[in-house]
Amino acid sequence: MSEALNDLMKLKYPENEWKTFTHAPIPDNMIPEVYTESINKKRFYVTPEGNKYPSITTVLSGRAKEGILAWRKRVGEVEANKIMRAAASRGTAVHELAENYLNNDELTNQEVLPLFMFTQLKPELDNINNIVMQEGGLYSDKWGVAGRVDCIADYDGKLTVIDFKTSTKEKKEEWIENYFIQCTAYCEMFEERYGRAIDQIAVLIVCEDGRVQSFVKDKKDYLPLLQPAIDEFWAEQDSQPNSH
Repeated sequence: MSEALNDLMKLKYPENEWKTFTHAPIPDNMIPEVYTESINKKRFYVTPEGNKYPSITTVLSGRAKEGILAWRKRVGEVEANKIMRAAASRGTAVHELAENYLNNDELTNQEVLPLFMFTQLKPELDNINNIVMQEGGLYSDKWGVAGRVDCIADYDGKLTVIDFKTSTKEKKEEWIENYFIQCTAYCEMFEERYGRAIDQIAVLIVCEDGRVQSFVKDKKDYLPLLQPAIDEFWAEQDSQPNSH
């Protein structure tokens, strides 16, 4: 199946449109081993030094909680869970295809929808090169957060934290502030770990109808929002019973 899929993709895209990406990776022995642990039903990362830092996505989830709760109430718990599972599966599949492509690997076999979404995303992926990290574990002792970044590479020629998102439909920019804060946190984590500053962030969203949105931002516009989000997370944790 995978071999047939790759043959199909090569028919769709002539050889000169099937990009070969260059890589300038951080050496494996310099990438910290972090693993996840659930604490009070929240995802934390355990660092090599034994510190336990919350996932940046977990930290930011509280900022959207009211809207998510209202949506779940509107559509019902059963339907909401079904939609969330489908979205997670779709997102994982598209991420895997993007990672295959950026690694110059054969594409893994996926369902029709994720494959379609990947083909729509491909022109944006072709703006990427000189890949430094994919799905890399990062953490910051300064900020006390951790996470796993989708991609760090040149995007339109500038070193960038790049995040891939999938969506049922297009997003308005004001809805996705959390995405920009998340990428800003990755910039900070990467600079702390490796001493290389990253100012540019790019969020690439591919929708089920094939539309692709690209948001390219400067981290300085979102850095002031990071500490308040972290403080809000810990304030909520401290208010929970048995939080200590």
